Amino acid sequence: MKEVTHKFSRFHLSESAKIVSENVPGDRSKELLNLQQEIEGAVVSYPRSMPFAIKRAKGAIIEDVDGNQFIDLFAGCGVVNVGHCNEEVLSYVKEQQDQLIHALDFPTENKLSAIQKIIKNLPESVQGDYKVSFGGPTGSDAVEAAIKLAKIKTGRDGIIAFSGGYHGMTSAALAVTADTAFRKRLTSLIPNVHFTPFSYQYRCPSNDDEFACKNYAIDRLKFLLENKHSGIAKPAAIIVESIQGEGGNIPPVPGFLNELVEVAHNNDVLVIFDEIQSGFFRTGEFLACMNYGVMPDIITLSKGLGGVGFPISALVYKKEVEAWGPGAHIGTFRANQVSLAAANGAFDFVEKYDVKSHTKEMGAYMTQGLNNLAKKFPFIGDVRGKGLMIGVELVKDLFTKEPYPEMVKELRANCLQRGLLFEVGGHYNNVLRIVPPLTITPQIIDNALSIMEESFEAITSKIEEKKNDAVLEEASF
Repeated sequence: MKEVTHKFSRFHLSESAKIVSENVPGDRSKELLNLQQEIEGAVVSYPRSMPFAIKRAKGAIIEDVDGNQFIDLFAGCGVVNVGHCNEEVLSYVKEQQDQLIHALDFPTENKLSAIQKIIKNLPESVQGDYKVSFGGPTGSDAVEAAIKLAKIKTGRDGIIAFSGGYHGMTSAALAVTADTAFRKRLTSLIPNVHFTPFSYQYRCPSNDDEFACKNYAIDRLKFLLENKHSGIAKPAAIIVESIQGEGGNIPPVPGFLNELVEVAHNNDVLVIFDEIQSGFFRTGEFLACMNYGVMPDIITLSKGLGGVGFPISALVYKKEVEAWGPGAHIGTFRANQVSLAAANGAFDFVEKYDVKSHTKEMGAYMTQGLNNLAKKFPFIGDVRGKGLMIGVELVKDLFTKEPYPEMVKELRANCLQRGLLFEVGGHYNNVLRIVPPLTITPQIIDNALSIMEESFEAITSKIEEKKNDAVLEEASF
């Protein structure tokens, strides 16, 4: 796309990266990183792979304390969907802060407006079928609440989750998270959780055939639910991300979610769609599942719902699933009024500027650019996604698909020095997870892709030099 002033340009600090320190981290960042290491707990993770200290951010640009500006393809782990410090959303926040901040679960116009907007953005045919509840402020809190509600409703205990799935760090949320590294030193979480394969086409045993891949995953699920020798008693619910996030930004094969819901309901099992990362217009639709024309019994929301980073989570569930009474699930900071105001502002911003269409357009534009890079660099094995939830999987060999986590690690470090941020994930830590603010412009995307290409070229050149040196060394003997 030609370089023009875009309608979203004014919502960004700039539209390009700018590195002014000799290296990243710069001197002031180093001081703050050292202080952090001294006084903050060792669970800190992001500054280890992206070492700098943040001063401010606006739109899709983050500025550190040394004056370096980075293009943000990370969006606070998919949180700041309408951009860092979006002034239109912050106007709602500032007005609310002067009126009311904490109100437990008392009704306010602010809260009821947010609920109505959530329901209004569901498919029109089902808007009357769902209710909304609030719990604690994080995505993990929403998952805990969803599992609790399913168990209360069914009177059953078990949960089926999926390989590659991520749902959070609290007890139940971690129990249904597939990555065993997170719980290798924990002797117990909630019991009766069972995992089954997700519809992950790139690494499906069925040779990349969509139909066969979908059937493979559905057949495994049917076996667990319908074969009395599967060893699994009928569970309370199945929990699945509509698009896997930490697992590598993996969209399911079309039809998978639809058949999953059908199989579950045929066996009297509830379905929970985790839309914490894939929801709030991340794919262009309000919920990722809406791309596939399917709705579950319970939906978890968080992250982007707070618009510009305010903590909030919600459950959206069918009225027929209502099974708990007053006080059965509470949380002191549920539905904080400032976070609700941010949600209201974000919903209005999305509608005012048609962010849905923009997200789809920018997602297609980013994907096209990444596919162009894949033609040039043969270690890009797969480019996939919906809207602005994109995964780029790196492999050592396109035929064997051997994961290449070392390349991803080096790429992230190289891109950081040039002013580009992205998260890493995937089953083998070999996937670039691209989840920028939805307000990103074509110019920012072009600049991000240029940095990525420069970094790939630098790394590839270094690899070739090592190969040539090895050949020369062998020849000298």
